[in-house]
Amino acid sequence: MWGGRFAGGPAAIMRRINASIDFDRRLHAEDIAGSKAHCAMLVAQRILTAEDGAAIIRGLEQIQAEIDAGDFLFREELEDIHLNIEARLAELIGPAAGRLHTARSRNDQVATDFKLWVRGTIDRIDGAMAALQAALLDQAEAHAATVMPGFTHLQTAQPVTFGHHLMAYVEMVGRDRGRLGDCRRRLNDCPLGAAALAGTAFPIDRDTTAAALGFDRPAANSLDAVSDRDFAVEFLAAAALAGTHLSRFAEEIVVWSSEPFGFIKLSDAFTTGSSIMPQKRNPDAAELVRAKTGRLDGSLVALLTVMKGLPLAYQKDMQEDKIPVFEAADALELCLAACEGMVRDMRPQIARLREAATRGYSTATDLADWLVRELGLPFRQAHHVTGAIVKRAETLGLDLAALPLVELQAIEPTITKAVYDALDIDRSVASRNSYGGTAPDRVRAAIAAARKRYCR
Repeated sequence: MWGGRFAGGPAAIMRRINASIDFDRRLHAEDIAGSKAHCAMLVAQRILTAEDGAAIIRGLEQIQAEIDAGDFLFREELEDIHLNIEARLAELIGPAAGRLHTARSRNDQVATDFKLWVRGTIDRIDGAMAALQAALLDQAEAHAATVMPGFTHLQTAQPVTFGHHLMAYVEMVGRDRGRLGDCRRRLNDCPLGAAALAGTAFPIDRDTTAAALGFDRPAANSLDAVSDRDFAVEFLAAAALAGTHLSRFAEEIVVWSSEPFGFIKLSDAFTTGSSIMPQKRNPDAAELVRAKTGRLDGSLVALLTVMKGLPLAYQKDMQEDKIPVFEAADALELCLAACEGMVRDMRPQIARLREAATRGYSTATDLADWLVRELGLPFRQAHHVTGAIVKRAETLGLDLAALPLVELQAIEPTITKAVYDALDIDRSVASRNSYGGTAPDRVRAAIAAARKRYCR
């Protein structure tokens, strides 16, 4: 390609380190789409003849068909997807192929291809996130009134419903979708036409190519257009945070499906056995989702490190931008599919969940609230009284609801038998009727609202 300047060829190791075709071949559809838009614009601007333009489009369509059929030969000596396609185009249509590169550089070409790929990937991941939300909503609706213990510090705190717990993840995934949507909006300006770094002297129409490729506008600065990888970093940041949310959920599945908890069961579809212990049912899908968060985090750090010291404009370092993005996208899509599958597969163990909610003095806060509401005690005093009652219940080995009234009155004489209504877990859950609370009616309302927001 640059034989006019160089007398000799590159060393073998130079060819190896310089080549990116092993991974950037994934950009083939975007590269062909960008080339077709560029070609059409060149013809419209009379920079390219209609005859050459038609030959180029036919050749590009044949190349796409060859790649789709698995018949295209990707060659390492041609470095990247752009030169591989250009070389094949020359084989198919002759010298007219060389005119396609008029008024563009590989710098704006790859930036355009990469943006198109990330944009398409965001759209696909958004669909997977919507599917996960739909699965969570279905389970939450089925278990809007299923009582379970709520935890802080992994200690029993207050009773909640299983549906309410799942709805927390609907909100997390909703924020993930919002972050990816923001990333998509910000990336949607078109680098094509920035050329190598300074623009071009040819009378091109950048608005036309931007519109043809679905961009909102051309990128405003040619230096920035070819050197910007903010969109890739932002995608990885959003992916890493989404992975963190999926990892938290996966950890809950691991805990919930363990024998000491027994809150859910997973079928054979999402578990594996042991090579030595025949009784085992391991939640390996959840464990692998939990582990892949490291890959997402590592991809983000890798690209930030590549970009941190680069002067304007394009640098060859930026060839290393694609592997972390490709790997992160693959990992995130796989994790989302696995989580959706596990949500639809899981069978909450209603009796076990309810029994667990009765342990750990989960209605202690309800007792303190009752002392404030019915007896007029200041909350700090009510908190102290409730702590003394819990301590007495522990000594006697009883739940709060089983503690005799005489024991309660020995600590706070004004307590009446009406207090036992506050110690019932169903009434406790139903009483949490504030917006965003765990009362079943509130959970059902939240589900209906979420379906309107997320499942259009």
